[in-house]
Amino acid sequence: MNSSPPAGATKRWHLPFRLGTEHYALGTLILLALLSSCSPSKPRADLVFVQSAEPESIDPAMITDQVSMRIEESLFEGLCRVNDKGRPEPGSAEKWEVSEDKKHYVFHIREAARWSNGEPVTANDFVQSWQRALEPDLGAEYASQLYLIKNAKAYNEGTLKDFTQVGAHALDPKTLSVDLQNPTPFFIDMCAFSTLAPVPMQVVKKYGSRWIKPGTVMGNGPYLMDEWKLDDHIRLKKNPLYWDAANVKMATVEIMPITDANTALNYFMTGGADLMMDKGMVPTSLTAKLKQQTWFHTGPFLGTWFIRLNVTKPPFTDPRVRRALAMAIDKRLIVEKITQLGEPVAQSLTPPGAGQNYQPPPGLPFDPKAARELLAQAGFPGGKGFPRIEYLYLPLGVEKNIAVELQSMWKENLGIEVGLTKQEQKIWLASLRELRYDMCRSSWVGDYNDPNTFLEMFTTGNGNNRTGWESKEYDQGVVDAAAEGDVAKRQAIFQRLEKQLISEAAPIIPVYFYVGVQFYHADKLGGVQANLIDDHPFRCMYWR
Repeated sequence: MNSSPPAGATKRWHLPFRLGTEHYALGTLILLALLSSCSPSKPRADLVFVQSAEPESIDPAMITDQVSMRIEESLFEGLCRVNDKGRPEPGSAEKWEVSEDKKHYVFHIREAARWSNGEPVTANDFVQSWQRALEPDLGAEYASQLYLIKNAKAYNEGTLKDFTQVGAHALDPKTLSVDLQNPTPFFIDMCAFSTLAPVPMQVVKKYGSRWIKPGTVMGNGPYLMDEWKLDDHIRLKKNPLYWDAANVKMATVEIMPITDANTALNYFMTGGADLMMDKGMVPTSLTAKLKQQTWFHTGPFLGTWFIRLNVTKPPFTDPRVRRALAMAIDKRLIVEKITQLGEPVAQSLTPPGAGQNYQPPPGLPFDPKAARELLAQAGFPGGKGFPRIEYLYLPLGVEKNIAVELQSMWKENLGIEVGLTKQEQKIWLASLRELRYDMCRSSWVGDYNDPNTFLEMFTTGNGNNRTGWESKEYDQGVVDAAAEGDVAKRQAIFQRLEKQLISEAAPIIPVYFYVGVQFYHADKLGGVQANLIDDHPFRCMYWR
C-alpha cells in the first residue's frame, strides 16, 4: 500500500469534523496511520477494508465467525450467493426446481462455474464437500447447518455410516439432487451460507490443513487469495475465471485487522481505508459526534449481544445463580451510557419480527431485589461465600467498557467479585469452544431470517452452543418446530423454547439487539447497504 492515497484521493477524502484534543492527539494518530500503511511492494488496493480481528480460518466447513466469513464468501461460492440486500440469489447454480411437498430440490450447476485452476465446478464437488463437513472426525462446529438434509444428522453423529443414504446426490456432473428432512422455508438462504459452499477436495486431500494457505488455496468465488500476512493484512485479487467476473468492479481488496477503534477510525478518515463495518469499531467517546457525519450509517439487523455462562462449572451449575446474574444487569444503562447507537434492550435472544413476524416471549427483568433473593436461595446471601469468577471479553473499547459496567453492577447488586479477562478473537473463540471460561461476552448474527437460526444452536452437542447446557425437552422442541408446517403452531413452539432458554434455565443472558454500523462515503462508494443479515459482499461494491 502506498504511503499516500491514490490519484484523486485528495478530492475523495477529507476530514469532515474536528475531534478535539479532549479525545486524542489526532495529528499524531494520522501520522502513525499513514506510516503504518506504507508498502513499497504493492500499490494501494481498489478497496481497503478494516475489520476488528484476524480471521480464525477461511475453510468453509470450519468457520463460525463473521470476520472469517467475509473472507470465505469472497473465495468460495455455494449454490446460491448473497446480494447487497442480504438476500439469496443464484450462484454456482443457475436455477433449480422444487417438488410440490417442498422436500426435494434439483439444482443445475452453471456451465461457466469454474475452480480457479480452470476445472469445472460439478455437482459431485458439493456432495463430497458436504460429506467432508459432516464427517464426525472433522469436528465442524457448523455441521448442524446441513441437518436440514435427509439423514445428515445421523451421519454426523456416527449412527449412519453409509453417506449414500444422505439426501445429496450428483445425478450427472452438472445436476445436484437434494432431499430434505422436512419442508424448510429458509433452505435457499442456507444454500448461500458458508458451510454449504464447495471446497476443492483434491487440494484438501493433497495438503491437509495447509490447503487454505496462500499459494495452495483454490476457490470458485469472485476473488483469489493474493497475500495473507498474519495480523497485518489479507489481499484479494479478482478471479478472472469467476462466472460473473464482468460484474466484479473491485479488482483488488485489502482487509486489515485492527482492534483499536481510534486507530481504525483514523485509517478511514485519512483515506488509508475506504470501509469499516464492525460494531466494536466505534470509539465510545466519539459516538455522539460520529452519528452526525454523513458517512456514518446504521440500520437494524438480526443480531444479538448476550452473555454466555459455563453451566458445567460451579456456581453456574445452579440455574438460580444464572437467573440472579441476569436480573442484576441494568441493560438500559448499557445501551444509553456505553453503546449509544440506539440499540434496543434485548429481553429475548431472538430479535422481534424474525422470520414470519415471530414475537419472542419476554425474558428476565432488571430486578436487583429478586436477584439477591435468588442468590440467597442458592446459598450465597449478600454474595457471602460466592467464589471469585471471571468475565471474558474481547480487546475492543466498547467491550471493555461493558465489562467494567457489568463488574460494577454485579458488585453493587449482588455483592460478588468478578474479575475481567480479555483475549484476542482467535483465543477467545477457542476458549468458548473448549469451555475454558466462567462468563463471556457473545454475539450472534442470524444466518438466515428465521427464529431457528438463534434457537437451534443451544441444542445438545451443537457446535455453537458453547455453554455446556443440555435439555432433552429443548432438543425435541427444535425437532418438532422443524417438522411443523403450520406457522402459528411453529411459532408457539419457538416461544416455549425461548422461554425455557432465557427465563428458566438461563445459560445465556441477552443484553441488547445490534444496530448495524457502516463507515463509508455513500456518494463515492456503491454496493453497500444495511441488511438484516449484515452481509456485505465485496463483489457488489464499486466506485461511483
